Amino acid sequence: MDQTPINLLEIKDLKKTFSISGGLFRQLTLTALENINFNIRQGETLGIVGESGCGKSTLGRCILQLLTPDEGQVLWLGQDLTRLPAEEMRKRRADLQIIFQDPLASLNPRMTVGEIIADPLRTLRPEMNKEERRARVLKIMEAVGLLPEMINRYPHEFSGGQAQRIGIARALITEPKLIVCDEPVSALDVSIQAQILNLLAELKDEFGLTLIFISHNLSVVRHVSDRILVLYLGRIVELATGDEIYDDPRHPYTRALLTAVPIPDPKLARQRNIDALKGEIPSPINPPSGCTFRTRCRFAKPFCAETRPPLEMIEDGRLVACHRWREIEVPEEAVLGA
Repeated sequence: MDQTPINLLEIKDLKKTFSISGGLFRQLTLTALENINFNIRQGETLGIVGESGCGKSTLGRCILQLLTPDEGQVLWLGQDLTRLPAEEMRKRRADLQIIFQDPLASLNPRMTVGEIIADPLRTLRPEMNKEERRARVLKIMEAVGLLPEMINRYPHEFSGGQAQRIGIARALITEPKLIVCDEPVSALDVSIQAQILNLLAELKDEFGLTLIFISHNLSVVRHVSDRILVLYLGRIVELATGDEIYDDPRHPYTRALLTAVPIPDPKLARQRNIDALKGEIPSPINPPSGCTFRTRCRFAKPFCAETRPPLEMIEDGRLVACHRWREIEVPEEAVLGA
């Protein structure tokens, strides 16, 4: 019997732009995402990394249809979410949830913890009565490490780590299949980050979750992800397993991100060869021609300015967008999700 995990989510040719003011009577187009293609299998954790402004959070919100893509498809179990009417999309939201970056800012200060966690049930599980909702809330609170007596407290009475546990409980309450974790530990102290990461790993196993974990911190993503997707200026530059990314990064941008991860041992840190990035990330309003990373890449050649490298499979399941690997022949049958 075939035990291969099914593809829960497939993203095809996704593009998202924003129109911004460029002055009097002038509108500029900011391309946040372009030509995004990947899939995520049931039970998998996909890490999405990149610098601030590369499009990570925009991608997460497009997947959940909190933002409407300009082009492309978001296929949930084969059904294109971008084409669903609002009422049909509303029914899918029980399966698709999100954990936000700022735990306190994402919680309504006028609502108690019990009301906050139960709120999705009132909207997405209207058949449940008050007693059933309360029982479900208490069960989820226990699962995330919140005491039952906290149910009538307000968000301002909690620490950042406790507030994020409330956000996690709210995301879990509808028994979703997929949760987008949008930098869920970046606003927390390091010791609390470890607790939340361990909690997410435990909940993933307990509830059979599939996670998309967004972060700019590669050391965080390393411990939670099965595969890692690297974004630069709204485009995928590398997609591979966590071990492949950390043991043998192929794209120069991925290498630079890895060498920027702090090492706690000062002696090892001094011996490390830093593959530092040059300059600032270019504006997505006016990106460089050809390879958009070439202005910061120490391997850049003149032809890099002429043609944008496509995302190609250079090994089984490993995708890289870099001219350094273009000489490798890719079989025609090697496609995403194969």
